[in-house]
Amino acid sequence: MILIALGANLPSAEFGEPRRTLEAALTAISQAGIVVCRRSSLYRSRPVPPSGQPWFVNAVAALAGARDPAALMTLLHTIEDRFGRTRSAVNAARVVDLDLLDYDGRVSAPDDWPVLPHPLIAERAFVIVPLVEVAPQWRHPVTGNSAADLLVDLADQQAVHRMGEDEPR
Repeated sequence: MILIALGANLPSAEFGEPRRTLEAALTAISQAGIVVCRRSSLYRSRPVPPSGQPWFVNAVAALAGARDPAALMTLLHTIEDRFGRTRSAVNAARVVDLDLLDYDGRVSAPDDWPVLPHPLIAERAFVIVPLVEVAPQWRHPVTGNSAADLLVDLADQQAVHRMGEDEPR
């Protein structure tokens, strides 16, 4: 199972509000020949660490058909660049963020790129909440903890809310 996280908290020039940008990112992934097998609902989350930035829109998707982790990560970065992502500072606001969370349970060697599993996956409710929706059976490749167990540890620490179709934008 290949899992990616999607996030955005700034509008993009081409696609507008973050939810539309994430939809366009999933389309771009599909157009690159990667199959989007499942995807979560969209969630709104407070920035982590807390800041004065706008809240994020987040999702997780399960993919198939990627050649290898490095090629997939390169594709994700290419899509981010094409959508106007700039990397100014760690945890800065962004028009799109595409992260490779897990690639068939692989665990990276210390000098490998990309780092697998994503090093912050277990610390981010905005990732774990949609991940539970997409892959409830998923287990962290290093710790063996289930997504549900990880969620219990994070539930009270970070605000994550499922977005409704009629929610104000």
